[in-house]
Amino acid sequence: MTASRPRTVTALRERRRGLVAVELDGEPWRVVPADAVVRAGLAVGRPLDRERARRLAQALRRAHAVARATRALGPRDRTRRDLEQRLTRAGVPPAAREEALTSLEEAGLVDDARVARSRAETLARRGFGDAAIRSDLARQGVAGDAAREAVAGLEPEQERARRLVASTGADARALRRLAARGFDPETVRELASFADTE
Repeated sequence: MTASRPRTVTALRERRRGLVAVELDGEPWRVVPADAVVRAGLAVGRPLDRERARRLAQALRRAHAVARATRALGPRDRTRRDLEQRLTRAGVPPAAREEALTSLEEAGLVDDARVARSRAETLARRGFGDAAIRSDLARQGVAGDAAREAVAGLEPEQERARRLVASTGADARALRRLAARGFDPETVRELASFADTE
């Protein structure tokens, strides 16, 4: 029994939205992302041999991962870890996941430091202290340096706490709320002693 000869690419027709219709031996075969065509090295007159077919399959897995991750980014910024978990749950193979996430990072679409800054600022505005913000960032999957820099870029915690106490009063309930919202215990004690002297 002889091995069948590889089919030959006879046409590559551009379609809308970055897609290409591939024709093999004069017959329509498949519509694939243009990026996958380039990565696989498909060209008119070239055979779709085993190696090119393998490269095309890898490129299609990567394209699928990028498309899925990009859709998840639609409503809001997400951390790399969050996207990685989503792609894992979707059954995207590890190599395709890694390549897709790296591509999105290089394009600036995935940026843990940007997510950390935005989230830290939002939580600070909502009246949370540094410890609560750091904890939230860790749950979001933000790495240590990005989280530390995001918290360091905020208005100092003591000033935020003073402003909150000034707007609500420095009674025991307000001080307990500060402690529960992750403000440093020393800051809370300082505000309590300041309220006692008034």
